[in-house]
Amino acid sequence: MSKTGSCLCGAVRYVVTGPLRDVVACHCTQCRKTSGHHVAATAAAHADIDITGADSIRWYPSSPGVRRGFCGTCGSQLFWEVEGRDTVSIFAGSLDGDSGLNTSAHIHAGTKGDYYDIAAGTPVYPGEAP
Repeated sequence: MSKTGSCLCGAVRYVVTGPLRDVVACHCTQCRKTSGHHVAATAAAHADIDITGADSIRWYPSSPGVRRGFCGTCGSQLFWEVEGRDTVSIFAGSLDGDSGLNTSAHIHAGTKGDYYDIAAGTPVYPGEAP
């Protein structure tokens, strides 16, 4: 079953034809600064994503070997990827409709904002998940 998604203005649309990983919430300082909160992202294999409007994506190199993709028109954050990996993280909020996914972990919780709590019941890691 394929899953679709897009940016706010529709300049970038994508279809994922393969499986999506459950959502991981990242509370690191970079994710908080780029999103204004924390980032909730799923992931899929590069080979399973077909992007329409890829020329509208702007890539920001946020760390050595890591880049974040956002729509150059509306600013919607869409992707996060590590150079050389065969997967790309997809911001879960950019998916259309119900995702059918669950949040499987909270990472970098040691640097989360002080204005919210993480609900009990999901694994929480102060840094990366083991």
